[in-house]
Amino acid sequence: MPELIVQLRSMRLAMRKAVPLLLALLLCALSAVAEHTRFWRQSDYDVFQKGDAKGVALRSDGRLVLAPKFAPFADASLAYLWSLRLDSHGNLYAAGGSNAKIVKFDNSGNSTTVFESQDMTAQALVFDKGDNLYVATAPDGKVYKVTPAGEKSVFFDPKTKYIWDLALGPDGTLFVATGDPGKIFAVDPSGNSHLFYNAEETHIRTLVRDSKGSLFAGTEPNGLVLRISIGAESTPVQNGKGPAARQSSGKRASAPTTAKKEDSSEEAGRTAYVVYETAKKEITSLVLDPAGNLYVAAIGDKNPGPPRPPGQQNEQENAPNSQTITVTVGAPGGLQTPQQATPFAPFPVLSSAAVYRIAPDGSPEELWTSRENSIYAMGLSTGGKLLLGTGNQGAIMQLEGDRVFSRLAKAESQQVTSFARASNGKIYVATANPGKVFTLGPELESEGTFESEPFDARIFSRWGRLRWWGENGAGSGIELYMRAGNTSDPGKNWSPWAGPYGDPKGQEVECPPARFVQWKATLHGGSNPPDLSWVEMAYLPKNVAPQIGSIVMQNPGVRVTGFGQQAGPPQSAPVQLRIPAAPGSQGGQSQRGSESPRFEPPPQGYAEKRYQAVLWSAEDANDDELTYSVFYRGENEKDWKLLKDKLEQKFYSWDTNSMPDGAYYLKIVGSDDKSNPPTEALKAERVSERFVVDNTPPAITELASEPAPGAAGDPAVTVRFRASDSASSIVRAQYSLDASDWTIVPPVGGLSDSPVEQYSVTLRGIAPGEHTVSVRVYDQFENESAAKVTFTVPAGKR
Repeated sequence: MPELIVQLRSMRLAMRKAVPLLLALLLCALSAVAEHTRFWRQSDYDVFQKGDAKGVALRSDGRLVLAPKFAPFADASLAYLWSLRLDSHGNLYAAGGSNAKIVKFDNSGNSTTVFESQDMTAQALVFDKGDNLYVATAPDGKVYKVTPAGEKSVFFDPKTKYIWDLALGPDGTLFVATGDPGKIFAVDPSGNSHLFYNAEETHIRTLVRDSKGSLFAGTEPNGLVLRISIGAESTPVQNGKGPAARQSSGKRASAPTTAKKEDSSEEAGRTAYVVYETAKKEITSLVLDPAGNLYVAAIGDKNPGPPRPPGQQNEQENAPNSQTITVTVGAPGGLQTPQQATPFAPFPVLSSAAVYRIAPDGSPEELWTSRENSIYAMGLSTGGKLLLGTGNQGAIMQLEGDRVFSRLAKAESQQVTSFARASNGKIYVATANPGKVFTLGPELESEGTFESEPFDARIFSRWGRLRWWGENGAGSGIELYMRAGNTSDPGKNWSPWAGPYGDPKGQEVECPPARFVQWKATLHGGSNPPDLSWVEMAYLPKNVAPQIGSIVMQNPGVRVTGFGQQAGPPQSAPVQLRIPAAPGSQGGQSQRGSESPRFEPPPQGYAEKRYQAVLWSAEDANDDELTYSVFYRGENEKDWKLLKDKLEQKFYSWDTNSMPDGAYYLKIVGSDDKSNPPTEALKAERVSERFVVDNTPPAITELASEPAPGAAGDPAVTVRFRASDSASSIVRAQYSLDASDWTIVPPVGGLSDSPVEQYSVTLRGIAPGEHTVSVRVYDQFENESAAKVTFTVPAGKR
């Protein structure tokens, strides 16, 4: 017994201690429900892409870092540049158009034209050991040779539609890659040429030579990477068909393919080994690094079109994955709108791209993919990282390793088309639309800025603490600024930049309340360059009243319940409900913020006599929890009476037996009082359309029978009656003779559209004797009345 008393005392003490704790938790929970403070946080690449970076690189792992210094170098006064090369003295040359032109730049970016022709563009260029310049033009172009003294001559004419690339062999042999048809020609220093390789592909798009005596080629339309031995020859195989040319996508080849004979005097018996078949249509660039890794850029998905009838071919299909454009050049940098013209410039219609790495042992690996960018060029940075020249937003990407990439810079032009690395580590960058030259690196920017995309709080808001995080950013490494305004486009009508804010743990910002806000970060260089990982802004939207969108009265005799609940008896038939429109969907504007709306399972409707149901839509821009009250008022009445309150769902149904017949209105009142202090809670209300309650059956009067004219021996009886209803129209009437099946009887006027209807039905072929006719009528609310009349048909009348 003493032990029991001790235990009871211990339990009482524990409860006394627990009650304050429970109350505190309850108060915390209530305050959390009522709290409107929200947080705007930016921390990933997709979001940062929408901002404006100057001197700041965007990493795919969600970090902002200082970028390599990116600066304009020269304006070539051309529509596009395709290729950059450095001669043995470090002079920079650019090939482009239109018309075809080679431009030489000095160290200050001043240009001198060293080659020009009437061809549309200079597509590729290369220098030999003697600084002789070879230029490939297109379309229907040639290979020209320009000596150091400036003498120009036609060096080789492949008589093909396109010349895509040039590469030099160790002995000075010039390899020429062509398209339509896809071939590689070999031209020795003396100008003697022969067909080196005849492909089954339409285009040989790019070439690169390794130090082991092999030439790699990228093709279109099957996206193949071929390896061709420069020194060895093999026996030709007819039409170049071999197992390697038919490898499945993403597989390395296991057999070579060889070229067919060009003519009886020269045999192109080179063996081509399919190193890799990509999942894309076109190889646009090949790059080898010092370790022997081969990088492959490919674009365009392999989407075969419908079969074409024999003999029909679209000329543009021979131009790899290209759009048809013409660019007119006026003053430097002056471009006019592209117009339809001869298909040439390979700007992909489908922006899909991939980068692969093929290791020295031949194993492939996909490093990067994009559905938004195309790749025109690749290069290696001073640190050995792979650079990607993309379009059509002029972005320079860098693959960092471990499947992380960075957007280093965005040029003013649409496409980045070529890279050339100088001996001092500086990277020259060529662009198209318009054709310009920029420099990249090797040093980092001393300072960079990033402006976020403006944030729309949707509601007039107060701004709280600004927090952020980044390595080496505390102190003077990173400074943040804030500004706010009430227009979607920041400008002079916004507040000035407030800051700097240098404490990553958080500082109160001095921005005026507004609807929109934006942050800016400044990164400063140093021995330990900073990076910024995320930025978070607290804000408090002003509480606004909820919105009641629309109220929809359901048809009479419908009961509504929550999802998964049975409304009435098990045999109740389901009814399809009429759903109210959401606020703002009928010409207004929804005020909901950026948060996702709460999931609300749809209600279910069931048929149940004498029930009336109502559905409504509502929302709260603050995402507050709403409660609803339903009031009713009779027609010609003034005061609203409460029908139901403290509803959390947006529907209600009730048994109308408690209401006299007549016309009524409902008023729905929505309140956010569960999420706000009493002094700040707001309400909204809306009145429904007029609806009618009718629970009284219609009346049947003047029911009588009388003989009707008929043929001899065929007696007839006419039954007449009158149906009326005080609240709604009569919708149908039926009769039954001697308990037979019910038969529809139309009103005298033919239309059932009145509260009072007259009916008359003539019965023929009735047997002599006593008969009973039952009639029943229904109003709009399925209220039913029945009555009967008895008559006798005399014997001998039939």
